[in-house]
Amino acid sequence: MNPSNLTVLFDGGCPLCSREIDHYRKLTSLTPIQWFDITRDEAVLQQFGVKREDALAEFHVLDAQGQVHKGADGFVLLWQALPYYRWLAGISKNLHLLPLMRKLYTCFARWHYRKRCQAGVCG
Repeated sequence: MNPSNLTVLFDGGCPLCSREIDHYRKLTSLTPIQWFDITRDEAVLQQFGVKREDALAEFHVLDAQGQVHKGADGFVLLWQALPYYRWLAGISKNLHLLPLMRKLYTCFARWHYRKRCQAGVCG
């Protein structure tokens, strides 16, 4: 396992995703984070046992124990490690917003995956 507390697998070929991740990367994390662009470093997916199609279809964050957190759960885990976003993670959990966030993220992720596949990335 890596020495990092969090490992983030993101779609660097997606302009929206890249902008968001670039923003997060500029923040000083409260815990060590490793960032992997799955479109540039596909070998890392094998290291973590994640299929390329799954990583393209949904945001993945691995915790220090190697447990995979996908979609909205992954974002909340990442937000907990970032200043200025910890409060958002807390609100999401305390107000029980995660079920709604999961549904909204699932809709976005389906749209995003279709768009990426139409661009020829999935094949």
